[in-house]
Parts: sequence; C-alpha cells; structure tokens
Amino acid sequence: MVYEFGIINVLIMNAVTGASFVVFNGAFKQAGGIRAKSSIIEDGLMVQITARMMADLKEAMKSMLDYVIECGGLNSLEPEETITVRWVEDDNYVNIG
Repeated sequence: MVYEFGIINVLIMNAVTGASFVVFNGAFKQAGGIRAKSSIIEDGLMVQITARMMADLKEAMKSMLDYVIECGGLNSLEPEETITVRWVEDDNYVNIG
C-alpha cells in the first residue's frame, strides 16, 4: 500500500480513494518490532509514529520538505506500507469556497 498526500489521495492495491483527513499520532512505541503503523479510520487515515519521527515530520513540514514514513517490521527488508508527505504545486481549484 502506498499513501501520498498532495491533495489527500490514498492508493491501496492500485485503487485511489479520497481521504478527508490525516491524523499523525506521535505516541507510538516500537514494541513488537514495528517501526510505524497506519490505519484507515472513518473516512480518513491515522498514522502512528514515534515521538522522534513526529519531531522529524514537524521539522520537514516547517522546511517544506517531503517526508517518507515506512510502516512494518523493523527487521523486514521492504516496508509493508509507505506513507509519503509530499509538497506539490498549489492547486487553485481546490476548496474555492
């Protein structure tokens, strides 16, 4: 699964689904050998990350840099899911009220 947020789109098994919101929860503990975890809740996405990852994400957002979160086991070669927070060009046709 790949999640990329520009105007929030969620790509799951080659299908794109809209998400109304994204929650980044910085209280995740790496117990059980998992680096990060994501879940679809209601009509949005919750991403559970460690406090250190949250600090890095905040810094990346302040600097307007892309940030990648890999979910899954610490010992696995490939992440189970990848969440990419990506800066995109301004779309003036979104949410014109």
